[in-house]
Amino acid sequence: MSGHKILNVEELAAKVKELKSAGKMVVHCHGCFDLMHPGHIKYFQAAKRMGDALIVTLTPDNYVDKGPGRPVFNQELRAESIAALECVDYVAVNKWPTAEETLRLIRPNIYVKGQEFEKLEDKTGKIQREAEVVKEVGAKLQFTHEIVFSSTKLIDQCLKGKERGN
Repeated sequence: MSGHKILNVEELAAKVKELKSAGKMVVHCHGCFDLMHPGHIKYFQAAKRMGDALIVTLTPDNYVDKGPGRPVFNQELRAESIAALECVDYVAVNKWPTAEETLRLIRPNIYVKGQEFEKLEDKTGKIQREAEVVKEVGAKLQFTHEIVFSSTKLIDQCLKGKERGN
């Protein structure tokens, strides 16, 4: 069912070009999305309301920098989980460590991040570089204001519970 939504990044770029040619507003979200939780779902739903088509790209397994044992779920499972959501139109696994090259290739109308990035600050510097590329490709950077959870904290809590025998 969701398989037709999963494309490679080149196919996704062609699909975005097609959608934009048809006058559609294309919204793009990017991240690891290792452990799907209500915060991710609300983020995608809010992003979808910003345009006509929602595309999501994932950090590939080999570039996930969340610590040892991560990602918990491989890129295929993460892509399938996101594609199963009604609000998501297309999903692709990124080829690069960040969304920068993907943004240059895909050229969405709107690039969406959660409110935790609204000050354009993160310790890795990724959001700052992504914001520059968004300007470079003529897109708009927007933020959602939904409930936020941390997959890392949720995974850590589960692992601590296992250690205690829960």
